Amino acid sequence: MPVQTKRVYEDAEKDDGLRVLVDRLWPRGMSKEDAQVDEWLKELGPSTELRQWFDHDPDKFEDFKEKYKEELKNNEAQQEELEKLKDWTKEYKKNITLVFGAKDEKNNQAVVLKEILDHQQV
Repeated sequence: MPVQTKRVYEDAEKDDGLRVLVDRLWPRGMSKEDAQVDEWLKELGPSTELRQWFDHDPDKFEDFKEKYKEELKNNEAQQEELEKLKDWTKEYKKNITLVFGAKDEKNNQAVVLKEILDHQQV
C-alpha cells in the first residue's frame, strides 16, 4: 500500500492508517477531535517564507517542490521530523496518510513528502 495524502477536512477512514498532519499551522476551523490526526509534524511544513512565496499557485509548484526539498535538506528541525516520518513509514509498512489543509490536492507539501517517502526503501 502506498503512502496516501488527504485533506484534513475529509472524513478519517479506517484505511488511513497512521494519520500525520504535515502543516506548520493548524487547519482553520478544525478541532483536534474532528481532525483525528495521530501525529502532527509541525516543523516538517514549509517555512513561513516559502509558504507565503508559493501561495498555492499551481504555476509555481515545480519551483516550490525544488525549494521545499532544498529546505528539507538544510533545516535541522525539518530533517529530524522527516526522519521520524520515514521511520513511521517503515514501521507502519507505508500504511500512512499525510494530512494537509490546502484546498489544492495536487500542489502542496504533502504531495512532495509522499514522493520522497515513495522513493525510499522499506
